Amino acid sequence: MHFAYIVRCSDGTLYTGYARDPHARAKVHNSGRGARYTSGRRPVRLVYTEMFESLSAALKREYQLKRLSRTRKEALIAARSRRRRPRKSIVKSDGPDGRQNSRESSAIPARAALRVGG
Repeated sequence: MHFAYIVRCSDGTLYTGYARDPHARAKVHNSGRGARYTSGRRPVRLVYTEMFESLSAALKREYQLKRLSRTRKEALIAARSRRRRPRKSIVKSDGPDGRQNSRESSAIPARAALRVGG
């Protein structure tokens, strides 16, 4: 697999690149051995990735991403983070018998669930 990726530098700027493993590449950027641009702007945080079957497709997309304005890149990053599913969390509550019950919750906060129908 091949990836085009975007990292956010500590000064808020965005850096676009290509890698076979974007998480490992972000670690290299953070070690100071990545790109000259990111070496003085550490730490960086991986904020966007796209996966491709071929090297050619990934490099073409990297080139397209590099040509986008900052506003368009920020919109891509925001759209990708909105599409991610919410993380599941464990909610503990007292059951009808007074004992604590645990359940997974991902979409409806407990207070909102109590307001349904009333």
